[in-house]
Amino acid sequence: MGELLQSLGIQWTKLIPQLFNFGIVLLVLWKWAYKPVFTMLEARQKKIAESVANAEKIQLELAKTEAERKRILTQADDVANGMIEQAREAANRVREVETQKAIAAAEQIIAKAREAAAQDHAKMLAELKREVGRLVVQTTATVTGKVLTPEDQRRLAEETQKQLA
Repeated sequence: MGELLQSLGIQWTKLIPQLFNFGIVLLVLWKWAYKPVFTMLEARQKKIAESVANAEKIQLELAKTEAERKRILTQADDVANGMIEQAREAANRVREVETQKAIAAAEQIIAKAREAAAQDHAKMLAELKREVGRLVVQTTATVTGKVLTPEDQRRLAEETQKQLA
């Protein structure tokens, strides 16, 4: 083995101090270079893991919020549709009530017009009877050639009215 080490160019006298120097360099590097780097890498790894966990939480919250938003929008649509339907029903009821009021008002106008026509007819009929009575009295007075007394005039008017009725 000694020959093999020598054929490779390794000398024991120089190998031991080199191993000692390597150990010191390794210890210094470990203490002031590798350890802080590893600590920083661990901290960074923890931060990345926390960020991933937070991202997943945010994703879940976002999904929940989206589902809640959809539910609220659906509920709002249902409420709005219900309100629209109620408004339509109310409009139909109001239209029906107004139609009934208009029909009632028209019927009242027609009834008043009929009543007024009946009153006018009765008034005209009474005037006609008086006029016919007056004409009968005047004609009778002219035909008979005598002046009729108020009593005769009243009696002739009554007879004429009875015949007209």
